Amino acid sequence: MILPSTPLTIVILNGPNLNLLGSRQPDIYGRETLADVEAACRRHAQTLGLGIEFRQSNHEGQLVDWIQQARGRAAGIIINPGAYTHTSIAILDALLAVELPAIEVHLSNIHQREPFRRHSYVSQAARGVICGFGSHGYILALDAMTRLAVAPATPPDIEEA
Repeated sequence: MILPSTPLTIVILNGPNLNLLGSRQPDIYGRETLADVEAACRRHAQTLGLGIEFRQSNHEGQLVDWIQQARGRAAGIIINPGAYTHTSIAILDALLAVELPAIEVHLSNIHQREPFRRHSYVSQAARGVICGFGSHGYILALDAMTRLAVAPATPPDIEEA
């Protein structure tokens, strides 16, 4: 895959409580900090020829503002909306409005947790959802976003039997 000479920018947004990674429920979310996740994303993005903006907020309106600001200048959005996954129609509407490919990421497998965590408003706007792989989910999302941003009309490779 050949990337354009100017790096595409991917916005990576993180919702509430993700600033506490490494110390908040490490048995569920792991021991890596959000700074560790950001560093891994920056390293991987560089190997893919991508630029990234990596942000975190505990405030729904701030996340909506950042989503809206991505329109016209970013190639896609990777979002771990945290608890807003299950409650935020505002984030859903913003993702739909910007008309950019979006990938939803969760550190834990939300489908193996409490029943209320199994519903996601954000999924309705996402091209895909990655959950349960810890921080590696962000790396998987960057790989997927590269494919979506560079060749959005190209279907995934399917090996023939």
